[in-house]
Amino acid sequence: MAENRHKTLGLSDDEVLDMFRTMLLARKIDERMWLLNRAGKIPFVISCQGQEAAQVGASFALDREKDYALPYYRDMGVVLAFGMTAKDLMLSGFAKAEDPNSGGRQMPGHFGQKKNRIVTGSSPVTTQVPHAVGIALAGKMENKDFVSLVTFGEGSSNQGDFHEGANFAGVHKLPVIFMVENNKYAISVPVSKQLACEKVSDRAIGYGMPGHTVDGNDPLAVYEVVKEAADRGRNGEGPTLVEAVSYRLTPHSSDDDDRTYRERGEVDEAKKKDSIVTFAQYLREQNILTEEKEKALNEELDQLVNEATDYAENAAYAEAESALHYVYEE
Repeated sequence: MAENRHKTLGLSDDEVLDMFRTMLLARKIDERMWLLNRAGKIPFVISCQGQEAAQVGASFALDREKDYALPYYRDMGVVLAFGMTAKDLMLSGFAKAEDPNSGGRQMPGHFGQKKNRIVTGSSPVTTQVPHAVGIALAGKMENKDFVSLVTFGEGSSNQGDFHEGANFAGVHKLPVIFMVENNKYAISVPVSKQLACEKVSDRAIGYGMPGHTVDGNDPLAVYEVVKEAADRGRNGEGPTLVEAVSYRLTPHSSDDDDRTYRERGEVDEAKKKDSIVTFAQYLREQNILTEEKEKALNEELDQLVNEATDYAENAAYAEAESALHYVYEE
């Protein structure tokens, strides 16, 4: 039997099975959304596929009853871990009135849900970084015991918002975890043309915080560094930069043709490290994911996705008269 890594990290068998369940649910919702898009039923998909391990591993390392998540548009794994449902996400995909993210007003991937402390993102990338820093500053000023987790792609780590936010958080020792989900491509631009340094985490030293680069296909590795970062934040030791390296298994979005900028062989090679496959293998080796459990889990999640799809497809659109609600003070 393989080394029992999750127990060493203080995670129970049930907790790692729940991690896998959340990762698998994110994947199944995402795959269904591509089918719906290709069938002309939903307008746009921007995928989490290949990044679920980092998203879920990080979320499970936090206190999901009080910490804040500021996700970026691929973070289906984060928002599911923080309490969103398959139905919530499908309502967003279909842009229906009941969509809790924006009432059908925003593109999918603009996650926001006040009750679960998921802070709404914006279309320009990286704007969530200074927001996460501001939330952490407010928490520190009010002596509240929470950390904020903000996630973004490696392309976003080149934006001014990241550098200003990281500098401010470093100077004021704020409880923020900056997690870069390095999926190797900023739309069509490979990481070799984005960074002059070897790793995104090399930038941490400039802001007086520790930087860690971890295998983003390994949810337990991500859990470990984010847990440590959260403890540092709670202890008043300031922010941490975490770089979780994985690979984007899909095109940038449903409007992108990735064949124009990367070889099929590269994508096929990356699929061999797909966390849905490798983490399932780990759980089988630990006798946590038995054949019966796996079958039951797949049936349960397929039913969940089917029900969410049917509900969202048949739900009402927002009334045209409501278009200006929440825009101007009423």
